[in-house]
Amino acid sequence: MFEQICPDARWCSREVLESTLEPAIEIAREGRGGRRIGTLFTIGFADRVLQLSRPADARSDRAPSRDARRISDPNLRGTLKELAQLDGAFILNADGVVVAACRYLDTSSKDVDLTFGLGSQHLAAASISRETSAIAVVVSESAVVRIYDHVELQAEFLPELWLLRRHSLHLRGQVHQDTLQDVAIFTPEPRANPARKPT
Repeated sequence: MFEQICPDARWCSREVLESTLEPAIEIAREGRGGRRIGTLFTIGFADRVLQLSRPADARSDRAPSRDARRISDPNLRGTLKELAQLDGAFILNADGVVVAACRYLDTSSKDVDLTFGLGSQHLAAASISRETSAIAVVVSESAVVRIYDHVELQAEFLPELWLLRRHSLHLRGQVHQDTLQDVAIFTPEPRANPARKPT
């Protein structure tokens, strides 16, 4: 299933992608304090993403040790969920270490073509993925998780199958569906493109 997500980003390990999707889906399903919240994660090309971002909150400078910032560390989940309530994105390097949180992404959305109904976080995700080649994972306040790679929407995760009745997909063209427990995952049918590697 994960081979169809971001097929051009072979540099991104399955473990890092899955470890990022897990808290993203938890945030989408649970929200915080009884309300839905949205957030954004970028994976890879962290130095370039940092150059194209700025702190959104003073708390983003307070970071635990490097080992305690691995996205795969279950002890990090509570911190991620708390910080997700604040503005800004989480920035992860290609190894899955959170290098910054609560960052505003300063990229141009010019010529970014999004399906109607997707908001500013999706514009930021698509544009940062275009300008840096990072993968962007967006948790929408509508409880849908979307992945962007090189400006293209690559997958949509509907954490609750009943959401299918409430939401239409924004992926274009032929769509492939997988189901993992109670999560429905939609990806475009594979296409042949050369792989990109981080610099």
